[in-house]
Amino acid sequence: MQAWLQKPLLQPWAKPLVFVLCLLPCAWLTYAAFNDGLGANPAEALLRSTGDWTLRFLCIVLAVTPLRQITGWTLLVRYRRMLGLYVFFYACLHLLCYAWFDMGLDWGDIVADIPKRPFILVGFTAWAVLLVLAATSPKWVLRALGGKRWQWLHRAVYLVVPLALLHFFWMRAGKNNFAEVAVYAVILATLLGWRAVRAIKK
Repeated sequence: MQAWLQKPLLQPWAKPLVFVLCLLPCAWLTYAAFNDGLGANPAEALLRSTGDWTLRFLCIVLAVTPLRQITGWTLLVRYRRMLGLYVFFYACLHLLCYAWFDMGLDWGDIVADIPKRPFILVGFTAWAVLLVLAATSPKWVLRALGGKRWQWLHRAVYLVVPLALLHFFWMRAGKNNFAEVAVYAVILATLLGWRAVRAIKK
C-alpha cells in the first residue's frame, strides 16, 4: 500500500472515525423519526431503511476481501470485524422495527407469525445466522476454536446473502418494485463471483 494511504489507517483515530461514520445512518433515522422527516408512514420508512442499510453493510463487508486483493491494502482487514458487526446491528434494528411496529412487541404473536409468513421466516433465519457470527466474532472465540474452524464457521456469511436477497425480493414483490433488488443482486453476485473465481484458480 502506498505510504500516504497506509499511514492514516494506522492512526489511533482511524477506527473510532469509521465507527462513527457507520453510526451516521442510525443517527439520521433517529433524528428524522423525532422531527417528522420520514414521510406519511414513519414506521414503514424505518422498517425499509434499516433493511436497506443491512444490505448495504453486507455489501461493504463482502467488498473488503476483493478490494484488499486487488489493491494490496492489507490493513483493510483491520476494519472487517467492525463492519461485520454493523451488519448485525442494522439487522437487529430491522427486526426490532418489525417486532415493534408490526407486532406491537407481542412476543407470543411474533413467535407464531414467523413460521406463517415465508418472507419473515427467511429474514429471521438470516438474522439468526448473523447472531451466531456476531457472537463468535471476539478474538478469544477465534483462539478457542482455532483459525481453520473459526474461518469455516464465518463462511456462513455466504448463506446470509441469498437469504437476505430473497427476503428483500419478497418485501418488494408486493409493490412490484424489483429495481433495487436487481442492483443488490448484481453487486452481491459480483462479490461472491470474485471469490468463486479465485477459489477455482487455486
